[in-house]
Amino acid sequence: MTLTSKPDIAQELVQELNRAGVSQVDASVLARSMYSSDASLYRVVPEVVVRPAHVEELHAIHEVSRSAGVPVTMRGAGTSIAGNAVGEGIVVDTRDLKRIISIDPEARTARVQPGVVHADLQRAAAPHGLRFGPDPSTHSRCTIGGMIGNNACGSRALGYGRTADNVEAVTVLFGNGELGSFDARSGSAQGATAEQLLGLAGRNLGHVRTRFGQFSRQVSGYSLEHLLPENRGRVERFLVGSEGTLATVLEAEVRLVRDDPHRLLLVLGYDTVSEAADAVPQILDAVHGEFGPNSLIACEGMDSRLVALVRSAGKPVPQLPRGESWLFVEAAGDVANAVIEAVKSASAALDTRFIESPAEAAALWKIREDGAGLAGISLATPAHSGWEDSAVPPKHLGAWMRDFEALLKEFGLQGYPYGHFGDGCIHCRIDFPFQHGDPSSTGVFREFMLACAERLAVYGGSLSGEHGDGRVRSELLPFMYDETSLDLFAQAKRICDPENLLNPGIITGPQLQGARAGHPGGTGAQVNTEDIRPTRPKQTLPWPGLLMPHDGGDYGAAVHRCSGVGRCVAPKTTGVMCPSYLATTQEKDSTRGRARVLQEAMDGTLVHGLSDPAVHEALDLCLSCKGCASDCPAGVDMAAYKAEALHQKYDRDSEGRPRRRLRPRSHYVLGRLPVWAKLAAPVAPVANLMMALAPVAAAAKWAAGIDQRRSVPKFASRTLRRAAGRLNAASSSHAAGAATGNTGQPDVWVWADSFTNHFFPQSGLAAIEYLQAQGLQVRLIQKQGCCGLPWISTGQLDQARRRISQAVEVLAPYVSSGVPVIGLEPSCLATLRSDALELCDSEAARVVAAGVRSFAELLTGLVEEGRVRLPDLTGVDVVAQPHCHQSAIIGWEADRALLEQAGAEVTKVAGCCGLAGNFGVEQGHYETSVAVAETYLMPAVRDQRTRGGDTVVLADGMSCRIQLEDLADVPAVHLAELLNSRS
Repeated sequence: MTLTSKPDIAQELVQELNRAGVSQVDASVLARSMYSSDASLYRVVPEVVVRPAHVEELHAIHEVSRSAGVPVTMRGAGTSIAGNAVGEGIVVDTRDLKRIISIDPEARTARVQPGVVHADLQRAAAPHGLRFGPDPSTHSRCTIGGMIGNNACGSRALGYGRTADNVEAVTVLFGNGELGSFDARSGSAQGATAEQLLGLAGRNLGHVRTRFGQFSRQVSGYSLEHLLPENRGRVERFLVGSEGTLATVLEAEVRLVRDDPHRLLLVLGYDTVSEAADAVPQILDAVHGEFGPNSLIACEGMDSRLVALVRSAGKPVPQLPRGESWLFVEAAGDVANAVIEAVKSASAALDTRFIESPAEAAALWKIREDGAGLAGISLATPAHSGWEDSAVPPKHLGAWMRDFEALLKEFGLQGYPYGHFGDGCIHCRIDFPFQHGDPSSTGVFREFMLACAERLAVYGGSLSGEHGDGRVRSELLPFMYDETSLDLFAQAKRICDPENLLNPGIITGPQLQGARAGHPGGTGAQVNTEDIRPTRPKQTLPWPGLLMPHDGGDYGAAVHRCSGVGRCVAPKTTGVMCPSYLATTQEKDSTRGRARVLQEAMDGTLVHGLSDPAVHEALDLCLSCKGCASDCPAGVDMAAYKAEALHQKYDRDSEGRPRRRLRPRSHYVLGRLPVWAKLAAPVAPVANLMMALAPVAAAAKWAAGIDQRRSVPKFASRTLRRAAGRLNAASSSHAAGAATGNTGQPDVWVWADSFTNHFFPQSGLAAIEYLQAQGLQVRLIQKQGCCGLPWISTGQLDQARRRISQAVEVLAPYVSSGVPVIGLEPSCLATLRSDALELCDSEAARVVAAGVRSFAELLTGLVEEGRVRLPDLTGVDVVAQPHCHQSAIIGWEADRALLEQAGAEVTKVAGCCGLAGNFGVEQGHYETSVAVAETYLMPAVRDQRTRGGDTVVLADGMSCRIQLEDLADVPAVHLAELLNSRS
């Protein structure tokens, strides 16, 4: 097949791929924009995106590629930092090829398809006491195929080896069309391609032996040392790290290792990161000399500035020893204690701390895993990948670190180094001064990369220590390798992929020959500054609805927070993010996928502004749960970005000026629910009776844009304000009196938010009764105020600003009085804590955001002071669904601590309930809403039912309670109701 003109290529490819039997082929603007970037600096728009459902489809994809002369780029989780997973032709998302074919506990091996997620393999191996050794920071979502492509290593490669060290067999499809299966355990490699590769190494034995495999993290280029006869000519291991440029993995067999549960973590403190690096050779010599290689599982470096960033976000960080830089050293097995003692003696550390608590160890490792995302937002200006994972033999680490920091200073750059110090591999995100709309702003980036590569060569280092060369470093290879080595790479490429269709331009290729015309350190080496995302033009919003205070008021900068590290595409979560992706596993339903589309909208290229249909399609299944605001290490807040996009679409014209457009019906009803609740309050029993009539309910649901399968929440027959009428003394005059120290002030003020007031007053009454029974004076704030959450989630930001400003005016005097003010509905409370600052630039908003508390936060302090006694909940089995906004903004730690202190057995449900305010009741969202509930909530409730006994389902949020009642007929209670009922 010969393709015609450029505009027709995509559609012709779709037709040819479909004819070849490939089921999921997408050439839409949405798909091409999402897959135009990975986690690197680069943006390359593909012609089509393919997501094969069966391995057989990979054969068809490559046949079409060869017949059409269109390149293929393989992509796993899309977390490639070097630009390995973007390409101009066919991009292949392998995540549906996720079958774990078999696990052999005796042989300690696993056979897997390339799309198997690392964490899923770990979960499958765990019952056998086994694990896959390499442990990259993206383990929750990276695929085994991607790990093979990049020769991924991770934190524990020091003990368990790189991916190459753990691959036993592969079945691949070479670029030349040959199918190859390689397993060194069953004899020498077979096939014409393998024979040519082994012949290539055989003709250059002396060169390969002296230039390749010189230290463990020499990942750049092709690992020709595996083809040596003394290494048994292991073609399967040679292909590891070839970045999809030689062959496509169809199936792999990997080695598993014993997962020793007896792990010990020691943290060593140093004054500087260079001094921490200096200590590494002594530590390795002392431990390996006495206990042998692999006796240390990990030796990781961490900078204090990254830790400070976590603390500044209000997240707990375990106590660390004195110092500004730390080494995290881990050992396991029978000699673990002795190894740790040897490390301590050899470390020359300022201070040390042995981490005994598994929870504390997990928290520290999480900071390390989030390093890339944290580093990207750790400076005043965005920090970027590029010079990301260079490595040197560990004996040179301290010297290289000082040179590297000197180069940063010389070029006026900043970056916080961290990484795999025990392997000599350093990560760093750097604030290269890219400017949107100015391609010439790549100058500093280019010169810095060249200077670093030249200096790294002095130490015999590797440009890449685990992420591969990709687009960012392939042209720098002449610094690292001589002409003979580079020519060997080119010959290997011609043997395996003679038409240069597999990820062309990576490691070797025609476009790199100009670079190789020079010599190491000479002018022949280049830096790829084409297709750099941060230099693309960026639009601004002339009349934004949100302040975006964390991004200088710049919506474009906010959506570019997403660097593509992809925590949101993990198939499992212990937090919230990303509920719609967990339900659908489609890239468009992930935080990252949405961010990429919004970036394209602000860059004004593929996606034409925020009103483009691609934006609506990407945002449609966003639940506005705010899970990403806390779970994403880069702090992406897709709920806020969606609100702004809806605001611009419906309330602004093309120039950004105010203009109202017709909205979906649900925005006028569900998006203004507090208004209708207030109007219905005087006749609530009649309204409820009418909605019990099927024809009336059906008509009302249609008018409101509600799915007919949903129930309509009942209005409270008496609002919280009416039910607490005996507290009428809590009028506005009390606020003024409290502020002046009036002795009649209460101990606690309760805010009657719209949802508690009109739908679940029992929660507020329970809180008041419980606190009063403890001898506290409690008053209800009688002045009305609404946080405006339904208006925010539907993008009606002008109205939302007015409402939340009124609520802030009401609450500020109470909060300023020093008397605790609590809110019972977590979504409303979270809105005051976060969205108020996005909509109101006032001191009153800041006072309220900092001062309002949850019921659990209030109780924590009162229990510590001895003013409140918790009931005995011994034997009570609590399954708790924290509201997403509470998890993201407020936190649920205080709630859990109180329940456990009272003696309850607590199961905290991960993820989201799936209702999420108006989302789950709107037409078109029911199936996704139910699927989200089925990820974690419904299975947890069903499991609790099988246990029997004294069970409670706890859900403070109105959405969660309605979802449980709708889908499982389960009555859920608020924390206040539980404690009050058991007192």
